[in-house]
Amino acid sequence: MTVDAHPHGPDELCAAGSELYARALREGHVASEDADQAPCLVDLGLLRPASQGNEQLRPVPPSVALPRLLEGIEDRIAHHRRQESLLAAAFEPLMAVAAQQPVSQQADVTPSAITVLNGLPRIQEAVRKAISDSSREMLVIQPGGFRTPEELALSLDDARVALARGVRLRTLYQHTTRHSLPVLAYYELLDGDAEVRTLDEVTERLFVFDRTVAFIPANKERDVALEIQHPALVDYLGTTFERFWRLATPMYPTQVPIASDNGFSPRQRAAAVLLTEGLTDGEIAARLGMNIRTARVHIAKLSERLGSHSRAQLGFLIGQSGILDHGEQSV
Repeated sequence: MTVDAHPHGPDELCAAGSELYARALREGHVASEDADQAPCLVDLGLLRPASQGNEQLRPVPPSVALPRLLEGIEDRIAHHRRQESLLAAAFEPLMAVAAQQPVSQQADVTPSAITVLNGLPRIQEAVRKAISDSSREMLVIQPGGFRTPEELALSLDDARVALARGVRLRTLYQHTTRHSLPVLAYYELLDGDAEVRTLDEVTERLFVFDRTVAFIPANKERDVALEIQHPALVDYLGTTFERFWRLATPMYPTQVPIASDNGFSPRQRAAAVLLTEGLTDGEIAARLGMNIRTARVHIAKLSERLGSHSRAQLGFLIGQSGILDHGEQSV
C-alpha cells in the first residue's frame, strides 16, 4: 500500500485522496485502513470516525468542509497581511536613515522591477513621490465619466508644483467627462503645459512618469496597485498611451467638438458598436463610463432612429445602417 507522506493543503488534494473521498461520498463510508493511503483526508477533516470503536470513516459533506477550509485560508492571509504591515512599519525608520546617507555609501542595489502596493495610502504615497521626482512628463489615463471634487483636490497641489517645474501633463478621459464640471474646473485651475483628450473607451487607470515608472491597478477595487520600473514594460505602457492619444479628441485647453457619423451621435455610435458585440446594457454603460440609465437612453434613441422593435432586429439594422463603417478619425 502506497502512503502519501507529503503533507499538503486542500488546494493540492492528491489523486488518491480525491478518489477515496469521492468513493466515501458515494458509499457513505470507507474502511479506516483504506484511508492509510491518503492520510490527508483525515488531516483536512474530510473523513471522520463513524463512531467510537468503529473501523469505518464517514465523509464530511463538501458543503460543510469547504467553508471551514476556506476560513482557514482567509485566516492565514489575514495573518500574512498583519506581518507585512508590521514589517513595513519596522523598516520605515530604517529606510529613512539609509536615505540620509551619501550616495557613495549606499549599497548598489537594483530596485525591484515590479512592486505590489497594498492599500490606498501606500499607493497615494508612491504616486506622489513619482510626481515629485518627475522632470519631463506625466501621462495619465482616467476611465469613467466623472471624478468628484474631493478626488481632484487630492492631486491639485502636486500637479501645480510639477507643472511649475516645466513638466508636461497629458490626460486621457472618456467622452462622458466632457459634461463633468468638476473636471473642467480642475484644469482651469492649472497653469502650465496641461492637455486633455477624450475617447469613447480607454484602458484601466494608468500613470506613467518620465517613461521610468508606471502605476496600474492590480484589482477591481483599486486598493492594490503595481509600481512598474521595468524599462520594457514602462516603454510598452507609454507607447500604448501615445497610440490612444493620437486617436483621441482634444478637450482642453482647446475643445474640439466630436463629429457625428451619418447623423448618429458619438454616444449612439459607440453603443451600436458594443451592441453588436453582444454586451448587456450594464456592460455598455461600464465600457462607456456612464450610468446604466444614460446608456439605455442612447440605446433607445438608436433603436427609434433605426425603427427597431427588438434587440435582435436592432443588431441587424445596425449592420445595415453603415454606422459601423465610420470610426473616430486621428487627430
